[in-house]
Amino acid sequence: MPISIEYPRPQIALITIDNLPKHNAMSRAMMAELVAYWDELETSDCRAIILTGAGEKAFTAGADVSGDLSASVETSRMVNRSLLKTSSYPKPIIAAVNGVCAGGGVELMLSSDIRLAAPHARFGLPEVKWGIYPFGGATAKLVHQIGYVHAMKLLLTAEMIDAEAAQRIGLINDIVPSGELIEQALSIAETIAANSPAAVQAVKQHISEGAAEAILAREAAEQTQGDRVRASTDFTEGVNAFREKRAPKY
Repeated sequence: MPISIEYPRPQIALITIDNLPKHNAMSRAMMAELVAYWDELETSDCRAIILTGAGEKAFTAGADVSGDLSASVETSRMVNRSLLKTSSYPKPIIAAVNGVCAGGGVELMLSSDIRLAAPHARFGLPEVKWGIYPFGGATAKLVHQIGYVHAMKLLLTAEMIDAEAAQRIGLINDIVPSGELIEQALSIAETIAANSPAAVQAVKQHISEGAAEAILAREAAEQTQGDRVRASTDFTEGVNAFREKRAPKY
């Protein structure tokens, strides 16, 4: 399955995004799988979740732009849940970023609580380069998590940054050798799992509720902006350029 789950230690889940030919980009079907796992784990006895990508090249390159790009209300709701955009999720999530983390990959990572990255990991939000609005929560979460100027530079330049730069601006916690990434994530997960689950989940849910409320308050306005971009000629040109592997002409 493109999204797999295993339990390497008691009460610790490891979710792996696996679409190696496309740098672990997520199709709508993969996002729906991820939603099912979030729902399952939310009510299970799991005490910590680790999220990573298959292989050594990518965490996830975000949405699979070669696939369905429709944005019905139902589809948007599913995508939002897959990225935990507006969910006050109670279970702690550790991101083990094993390579490229771009677009929706960054937005998924922004829903994690502790972030480790391999030295070769790279991060960025290239949406505006391709005429796409970053719908997955980055416009609100980035400013809240790393501050206005760092958020705006990532969002408006569409440039990728390396792991050292990501650590410097507070986007990730630590840089860990590639071969030790999952073990380090497991060690942190075990430390969390040994604490009171009632207290840990109450802390996590209270903090994530505040972030979710802020995003929900702006959801209608964001939908309007996203629809405006989607209806523009820039969107058509940007997506075509991406699929044709050429520079867009705006």
